[in-house]
Amino acid sequence: MPLDPSIRTVLERTKGFMPDAEGDALAAAARLAWERCPGAPIVEVGSYCGRSTLWLGSVAVECEGTVVTVDHHRGSAETQPGWEHHDPDVVDDRVGLMDTLPFLRTTLHDAGLEDHVIAVVGRSATVAAIWSTPAAMVFIDGGHGEEPAIADREGWVRHIAPGGLLAIHDVFPDPADGGRPPYECIYLPVLASGEFTEVSATGSLRVLQRH
Repeated sequence: MPLDPSIRTVLERTKGFMPDAEGDALAAAARLAWERCPGAPIVEVGSYCGRSTLWLGSVAVECEGTVVTVDHHRGSAETQPGWEHHDPDVVDDRVGLMDTLPFLRTTLHDAGLEDHVIAVVGRSATVAAIWSTPAAMVFIDGGHGEEPAIADREGWVRHIAPGGLLAIHDVFPDPADGGRPPYECIYLPVLASGEFTEVSATGSLRVLQRH
C-alpha cells in the first residue's frame, strides 16, 4: 500500500538513508508483524531524522499500533565529522555535537504521527536493558560498527515475540557493497541460532521471522 500523500510529502524532505523500495518492504514487514502479533509494539533502533520511521508510522496508523523509536540522537560513528555520511546541518553549534532529535520531532509532527510513534532518547543498550514488553517487530538500523551492532543484537532480539519479526538494515553479503557489522554481527548469528527464518530480502533490508 503506498504512503499517504501527506506522509509522502514529509518523506521527500526528510534526511535519511533508506531507499523507497526498502521503505516499502519495511512497511510490509510491519503490517505482517501486526497481523501475527496484534497489540504488541514495534521497536525501531536508530531513528536519525525519522525517514524510516515514516513507513513504520504509516502502518501504525493503519493497524492502530504503536512504534517506539530509540536513539541517543548524537549520531553513529559513520555520521561524525570527517566520515562519508556526515551532515553538518544536524550539528548543534552550541555544544558542537550532532543532535537529530529536533529533526525527528519535526518529521513526526508534520506527518501527523505523534499519536502513534513514541520517541525514546537514550542509548540502545541502556533502553534494551530495562525493556520488558514483547515486540511484534524489532527494526535494527543503529550504529554500524562491530560493538554497537553486537549490542543491538544482544539487547533487542530477545524481546521479539514468537511469530514476530526482526528487520535489519544495511546487510551487505558482498564486502564491496558496504560495511560488514550488520551482516556479520547481526544477520548471520541470528540465522545461525536456528530461531529465525528469512522471509524477505529487498536491497540491503533483511526480514527474519521468529519461529
